[in-house]
Amino acid sequence: MFTGIVEGQGKIKRLTMKGADAVLEIAGDIILTDVAIGDSIAVNGACLTVTAKTQNTFQADVSAETLSKTTLKNLKSGDKVNLEKSLRVGGFVGGHFVLGHVDAACRILSRTQKSGSIILAVEIDEKLSRYIVEKGSVAIDGISLTVNKLEKGRFYVNIIPHTATNTTLVTKKEAEWVNIETDVLGKYVEKLLHPSPGIDNDFLAKYGFMK
Repeated sequence: MFTGIVEGQGKIKRLTMKGADAVLEIAGDIILTDVAIGDSIAVNGACLTVTAKTQNTFQADVSAETLSKTTLKNLKSGDKVNLEKSLRVGGFVGGHFVLGHVDAACRILSRTQKSGSIILAVEIDEKLSRYIVEKGSVAIDGISLTVNKLEKGRFYVNIIPHTATNTTLVTKKEAEWVNIETDVLGKYVEKLLHPSPGIDNDFLAKYGFMK
């Protein structure tokens, strides 16, 4: 689990395909001394498991499923990515709870400079837009952001100068793709409101969930 507060950036050394899967090697500017083999690091919002590391580089396997759902498949040597180590118990949650399970890669529809901030409009399909609410949270390339406005087929976020400077969003342009993870709370609420077949009021009452 992560918080969507990017700790640093990494530079892709290589992406090596192994059949339908891949191995990603990254040189990062985050401290890796407290990272063990098997720990998780979010790379542009995708939760990856560290399989090897040196003092300032690490490797991670990327499954075919992750490649299909994210922009990681498009990475090439020299590209920069956002990095965040997994949340430690008792750690400070500065953003929102981010699982690192990317829902989809979505296209930036527009980029507008407004005073010192950047306004991004991001395309979103109906399947995912139901989990996005105005003033709610969304993760874009692993960055916890607040939804300013939601319209049919798109939502808007405001990127303050600090966030732009310290993440890869500073270079993102119109028509580029980003990883999107919607707030998991909306998914749980939906499941509770629309339970699986066979779970009705009688079932819940029988097992003590209702009086």
